Amino acid sequence: MNCRAPKPAVFIKVIRLAIEHFSRRQKEEVGDFCTSFRWEPSSGDKVKTRGKCRRQPRKSSVCVYTQQNSPKIHEGWWAYKEVVQGSFVPVPSFWGLVNSAWNLCSVGKRQSPVNIETSHMIFDPFLTPLRINTGGRKVSGTMYNTGRHVSLRLDKEHLVNISGGPMTYSHRLEEIRLHFGSEDSQGSEHLLNGQAFSGEVQLIHYNHELYTNVTEAAKSPNGLVVVSIFIKVSDSSNPFLNRMLNRDTITRITYKNDAYLLQGLNIEELYPETSSFITYDGSMTIPPCYETASWIIMNKPVYITRMQMHSLRLLSQNQPSQIFLSMSDNFRPGQPLNNRCIRTNINFSLQGKDCPNNRAQKLQYRVNEWLLK
Repeated sequence: MNCRAPKPAVFIKVIRLAIEHFSRRQKEEVGDFCTSFRWEPSSGDKVKTRGKCRRQPRKSSVCVYTQQNSPKIHEGWWAYKEVVQGSFVPVPSFWGLVNSAWNLCSVGKRQSPVNIETSHMIFDPFLTPLRINTGGRKVSGTMYNTGRHVSLRLDKEHLVNISGGPMTYSHRLEEIRLHFGSEDSQGSEHLLNGQAFSGEVQLIHYNHELYTNVTEAAKSPNGLVVVSIFIKVSDSSNPFLNRMLNRDTITRITYKNDAYLLQGLNIEELYPETSSFITYDGSMTIPPCYETASWIIMNKPVYITRMQMHSLRLLSQNQPSQIFLSMSDNFRPGQPLNNRCIRTNINFSLQGKDCPNNRAQKLQYRVNEWLLK
């Protein structure tokens, strides 16, 4: 047998074929990142769709998006927790890094949520009680599974406005959003002395005196007010939440983009029986994290039953054709307070003269016992 070494031309041909194969694989993989988002009218959510890649000779692949407003293709590209399978979706620690429009999520100094240290709060005697104006009528709204939250969006026929507290302007209720955990020891976005609660209801209002809609208000000064109420698990249920979470209702929104109409709702039933609250200036807790929100945290929780909490945890982030992934743990981690002032309308006792602005005195505040039970 004659053992001859291959000619150099053979090596060159093999290397060229390998390079062409690798280049072809890279171009194919580009298609995986050509994604767009389409609007789902029924849910107001954005759904990822596959884009089209057009090959051009002697040039790299060019992505042609199915959506005309290509700068907005990343608006829905975020998550609270890592997905089990599939492509990378940014979790909270990456929100401000993947999209320049979301940079406040990383570099902002007035971000939410925060841990509320009750010993650092200041009594503000000028904080008046909240005033809720429903016009004496009940409201209707559509409850959605957005894939991230249980969201109740009110119709425009019966408006609900709120004023008082830290607000200079009247604000209009736009959406009610639920956050909850996979276990009872977590779920709320805000913490109280480092303690989380099983969930948190957030009533999102926009300044209708200055702005025409919530989108405009969300990126404008004095734009938003969010009333936050902690959720605890108990034997009884809040009347308003009972309408949302009873078995006949909650099972209608098991999967992403599911929607169900609710009628005859009394917003005042959602509020706990207290006029006490805590307030600070912060941001929205989802991208783009605009720092235009004033937060009002009620000093008493509302309750849902263990079965209702279990039903929430059975809601899926995905559509029926995809793998089940519980919506639970849909909260953003706490953000630095950065010397912001946390005020309250609860008149706590001071040692010595009753002067809220006397820094020499140690502020004493006792949390409503309902919260810590």
